[in-house]
Parts: sequence; C-alpha cells; structure tokens
Amino acid sequence: MSGSAKAAKPAENKMGTMPINKLLFSMSLPVVLSMLVQALYNVVDSIFVARIGESSLTAVSLAFPIQNLIIAVAVGTGVGVNALLSRSLGQKNQKGANMAAVNGIFVFVISYVIFAISGLLFSEYYFTVQTSNQEIIEQGTTYLTICTVFSFGIFMQIALERIMQSTGRTIYNMITQGLGAIINIILDPIMIFGLFGFPKMGIAGAAIATVIGQIAGMLLLLYFTLRKNPDVSLNMRGFKPSKTTILEIYRVGFPSIIMQSIGSVMTFGFNKILLLFSETAVSVFGIYFKLQSFIFMPVFGLNNGMVPIVAYNYGAGNKDRILKAIRSSVIAALCIMFIGVLIFQIFPEQLLYLFDASEHMISIGVPALRIISLSFLLAGYCIVIGSVFQALGNGIYSLINSFARQLVCLLPAAYVLAEVFGLHAVWYAFPLAEIISVTMTTFLLRRIYKKVIAPLGVESVKDSILENYS
Repeated sequence: MSGSAKAAKPAENKMGTMPINKLLFSMSLPVVLSMLVQALYNVVDSIFVARIGESSLTAVSLAFPIQNLIIAVAVGTGVGVNALLSRSLGQKNQKGANMAAVNGIFVFVISYVIFAISGLLFSEYYFTVQTSNQEIIEQGTTYLTICTVFSFGIFMQIALERIMQSTGRTIYNMITQGLGAIINIILDPIMIFGLFGFPKMGIAGAAIATVIGQIAGMLLLLYFTLRKNPDVSLNMRGFKPSKTTILEIYRVGFPSIIMQSIGSVMTFGFNKILLLFSETAVSVFGIYFKLQSFIFMPVFGLNNGMVPIVAYNYGAGNKDRILKAIRSSVIAALCIMFIGVLIFQIFPEQLLYLFDASEHMISIGVPALRIISLSFLLAGYCIVIGSVFQALGNGIYSLINSFARQLVCLLPAAYVLAEVFGLHAVWYAFPLAEIISVTMTTFLLRRIYKKVIAPLGVESVKDSILENYS
C-alpha cells in the first residue's frame, strides 16, 4: 500500500532541485544559442536585402515595427502560458498545466488570424502614412503582406517553444530555431537573386525565405512537443475554450504584449522622426536593430531560462531559489551587455560595411551605434528584472516601466533633441531613457520583494515548524 503510494508520487521537477547556476545554464544555453542563430539570420537577411538597394533596406526597416508587433503578441501570450504552466507544474497540478497548454494554442491561432487579415488589407496603407517614395511603398507592401499572411509559422513556433520551456526542455527549441534559421539563410540568396534555376524575386524572395524557415521550425517543434514532452498533453479532442484559463494567461501575458508592442510604437515614431532628415537615417536605425539583436537575444534567451525557474519556485514557495536565480541572471546579463558595448564602440564602421553602407550612411551610423550602445548595461539589468516581474505574476510593473521609458521619455526626448540639435543628437535619447528605466525598475523590484518574495521565507519557516511537530 505504502509502496504503491510512493510509486504514484510525481517525481520532483529539476527546477525545484538542481543547483540554480547549473539549472540556469542548462535551460538558458540552448535558447541563447538558438537566439544567436536567429539573430544571425536576421542580419544575413538584411545584408542580402541591402544588396538589392538602399530603398529595399529602408522598406524592411519600416516594416520592422509590424514584425515586432507580431512577435510581441506571440511572446507576450507565451509569457502568460509559460508562467501559468510552470506554476501549475510547481503545484503538482497536472490538469491546470494541460489546460494552460491547450488554451494557449487556441489563443495563438486566434492571434494569427487577426494579423493575417490585417496584413492582407492594410499593408499598403501602413507604408503610405510613412513615406511618399513609391518604390519603398511597393517593396514594403510586398514584404509585409507575405510576412503577415504566413505568420502562422512564427506564432505556433513561439507557442510550442514556451510550452517546452515551461517543462525545462529547451534543447529542442535550439534545434528547431536553428533549423529555421539555417533554411532562411540558405534560401535568402537563392530566392532574392534567382540562383539554381529559381526566379529572381527580390524583396519578395526575402519574405518567402523567412516564412519558409519559420514554418519548418514550427513543424519540427510540433513533432518534438507531441513525442518528447510527457509533462504536458496537447490533446485537443473535445476542446472547449476555458474562460478562466484564458483570462489567467492574459492577466500575466497582456502587460507583456502591451510592453513589447510599445516597442513597435516607439520604432514607428522614431522612424517618423528620422524621416525628417533622410531615408538613410531610417536604414541606419534598422541596421542598429539587426545588429543589437546579437547582444540582446542572448539576454532574452537567458530570461527564457530564468522565467520558468522563478515561476516554478514561486509556485513551490522557495524564496532562496528565486533570489539565486535573479542574482545569477542579472550578473550574466551584465556580462553579455558589456561585451556588446565593446563591440559597438570599437568596430562600428566594420559592422556597417556588412550592409554595403555608403559614406553617407557611415557618417550617420558610426556615432549612432557608439551613442546607443552606452545604454546596453542599463538595459540588461532592466530586461532581466522586467521578466522577474512577469514570472511572479506582476507583469503590470514591466508595462509601467516600458511605457515610461519608451513613450514618455525616449520619443519626446528624441524629438526635442532632433529639433534643437539635429540628427547627431537624436541617439542620446536612448541612454537617457535607460537611466530613467533603471531608477523605476529598482524601485519596483524593492516593492515586489517586500510584497511577494519576502513573505515566502516566512511561510517556509512556518511549514518547517509544522513538519517538525507533525
């Protein structure tokens, strides 16, 4: 009797037992590597597009806010699914974990349909409100329509990634993201320039290569999820949406969606400011975003490993493991960002020449990269702590901080600096905004520590006393 009861007891997940540094490393490294590959294909994609012409690079740069919005909705929803699923597993609530997974898939599908229809109907209008250059409008419309209509690949890939991360199986994400990126990199020159008998498709080829890579990654990850993840069931037979589960997903995830969508609004607004000077300035800003992904993606990968650890141990009431995970993540993020600062300070010209930069672009881009990179260390700290807020179910804190940094500070500061001092001063808005962000982040971290983390230690002591006397 006791033996069967013991056998029925679920095994403790490694997120509750493995040493934090080893756990963080094992869960983050595959994601970091896969995101570095993702960053590589983003850069390679833009390098090939730049060979078509500067107007093509500008079109892709102007399309970036919408692509970022797609990722914002997908990743933000994934944060909600991830936190709920990990917390349910930490509480040994298998039914809750399965409900989080299948309802998560449902809301991802709905999100894709909305973007596909919007992209099909409004892509051209989106470009006409930004520029009167007909070549940019035509190329941008083609590129964005393809990316939105076939965005089911990226939506479902991110959905399945978050489910795998919630159960600690991040190695499969590395494999699938790597496959998608490699396919994209291989297809880019073939489809853009018409190699090996393929027709020359220009910017449309770049978009098609991107979505094929995303769909390939999605299909492989679906296989891994169904065959290699016994902790979660994706059985949709007889599925009915659960209002309670969906509301809980968005309670945590919606602030993240808004927070990351704010980045799209900021980029759109910043592009409008830069267009007051030249389309080349917009291309420089687009290049910056591609290059900085090499630095920021590893930090986001680190966060993807940290969030389920914090959420699991929050569900399990383990204060010490939460604090160790936060501390180790911040230190790792600062080290990554420091490397990024050195690269951008020492090699800005070489980075820009990768994109076939003209002398005019070099004159704008070199100071831009050096000035913006001054904010990297501050940004690394804020990114990690923002994810901590989300893992603890307080995503609204991240939203407040992001809104203040990007819309209240960065955009107005950029506009004033542009009007008063000119283009060369616009870039200083980034370090200024990060200084404000660090101040707010630290204040909110102290607040959440007192309200959420510190009481866990008290409960742990009470539980220990009760166990000793039971």
